[in-house]
Amino acid sequence: MRRVPGLGRVLGLDIGGSKTHAILAEVGIDDGGTTVPRQLAECTAGSANIASVGPDEAAAALDDLAGQLGIGDPAGHGMDTVFAGAAGADTPAARKQLAGLLSRRFPGARILVDHDTRIILAAGGLTAGTVLISGTGSAAWAKVRDGREARAGGWGYLLGDEGSGYSVARSAVRNALQDSDDGLPAGPLTSQLLARTGAAEPGDLLDLFYRRPERRYWAGLAGIVFGLAASDAASAAIAEDAARHLARLALTVNRRLGAIPENTPVLLAGGMLVNQPSLAIRVRELLAASGLTDVRVLDRAPAWGAVELAGQLAGTPRRPATTIPA
Repeated sequence: MRRVPGLGRVLGLDIGGSKTHAILAEVGIDDGGTTVPRQLAECTAGSANIASVGPDEAAAALDDLAGQLGIGDPAGHGMDTVFAGAAGADTPAARKQLAGLLSRRFPGARILVDHDTRIILAAGGLTAGTVLISGTGSAAWAKVRDGREARAGGWGYLLGDEGSGYSVARSAVRNALQDSDDGLPAGPLTSQLLARTGAAEPGDLLDLFYRRPERRYWAGLAGIVFGLAASDAASAAIAEDAARHLARLALTVNRRLGAIPENTPVLLAGGMLVNQPSLAIRVRELLAASGLTDVRVLDRAPAWGAVELAGQLAGTPRRPATTIPA
């Protein structure tokens, strides 16, 4: 790769509800004339998602990651382009708010903000297809070759996020409480949930759930369900419900776009779908039964998608707008 004056350095950000993954890269040109980013540094910081943590904590997370990457001086950061993919950045207002925060942190840089599903598609090397996410939350987004897009889910834990890690763990807690109300002894799922949380009895789970509401903590317990699903009926039912909710999200966006006959790829992403093979397999089966047979699991960090998109823009003429229009 040869360095080209005017392209410079780019920063790709994957901003989730619980953490931010950042990759700093230098953009050059390969022998074939293709823009190629080369990683210079990488780090993880707290969430810079304003909707999740508020503007002050989001700004502090950006300060932290800038310091870790060695670009902590706002006057000398050296960035040409910053591309941020953020969970919940679905409206112009949300994108504008985050773009403003980034502009203050990296003055003079080109700032672009979009929803996190767009950077996942780019990380998978695709320009059209469906992204299905199940992590702390859940959502699906699809883009077809003519440029039309559709999105489903992503409502947050109070209104939706079915099929997410948080939702699966919440269902496990509900199962424990329902069995207790019915006077039934603790089954395998409840027993393991009590052991992992340190709760003495199901009633204590209720107190813990409201005393410690952090979604990331509860989502981290979802693996108990999938570990027991092959032998425990309650766990199997919760796992099946999660898979069906996720498949429904992917099918919803494809049906809205009329994309199922085209069989565009479906990219599975997020901690649940990447790290729970049984869930990914079941979602793949359900999608195949409805005509979506090209289903892949993301094998690259989503932040690389932000780097790729930033690299495509580095060195190009700048436009007044700092966010991607809806």
